[in-house]
Amino acid sequence: MQVGMIGLGKMGANMARRLMAGGHQCVGFDVNEANVTNLMKEGAAGATSLEEFVSLLEAPRVVWCMVPAGDLTEKTVTALAELLEKDDIIIDGGNSFYKDDVRRAKLLADKGIHYLDVGTSGGVWGIERGYCLMIGGPKPAVQLVDPIFKTLAPGKGDIEPTPGRGNHPGTADQGYLHCGPSGSGHFVKMIHNGIEYGMMLAYAEGFDIMRNALIATICRKNCATISILRKSPKFGGAVVWWVPGYSI
Repeated sequence: MQVGMIGLGKMGANMARRLMAGGHQCVGFDVNEANVTNLMKEGAAGATSLEEFVSLLEAPRVVWCMVPAGDLTEKTVTALAELLEKDDIIIDGGNSFYKDDVRRAKLLADKGIHYLDVGTSGGVWGIERGYCLMIGGPKPAVQLVDPIFKTLAPGKGDIEPTPGRGNHPGTADQGYLHCGPSGSGHFVKMIHNGIEYGMMLAYAEGFDIMRNALIATICRKNCATISILRKSPKFGGAVVWWVPGYSI
């Protein structure tokens, strides 16, 4: 398929590269012209304006926006709405608030333009490992661009399926899933981020306690030996148990 990628930063450019490696044709646009030039050297078509970008796409056009959430995404989608036509598809792969997706989808539907919100997880490693995709929007549009999602996703890999799962007809085991109507993709991504950030915070708090623990003692009943928890230079500052009378 042909897909246009707006936003050629660390993730957007790598997603375009993965798509091209999978046999798709890419048209790139970024406010930083150097990013466009670099991708063109690797086989993509490039544009220096949104107008030129849209002109290089064949109908029905598929445009993937990979720009920072918030005002930049809003301005990009608004500008595209004036340039695209009926049956074209806009995909927001950033971290937009799901209620904004619901609003945008309704506005674009009045013009016959389909809007998909796709929570995208994979970071800079996604070009090799693939991107987990959480998709929201109308089913016909999702099915139309399924080849794009399938190429970007990690795929089943060589890990044995969960016992008893059998041949499940869905796509979750390939790393992407149509979660429901507009807004559901970014809603699921919001939950995903909450779990991820919570785990990262828990790790950080644990490491902070270990790194900054100066002395802790444990006294056992009827035991004369006291073990002391200290930061040991010998072990690179790691926290180790030290029993008085023994050298570390």
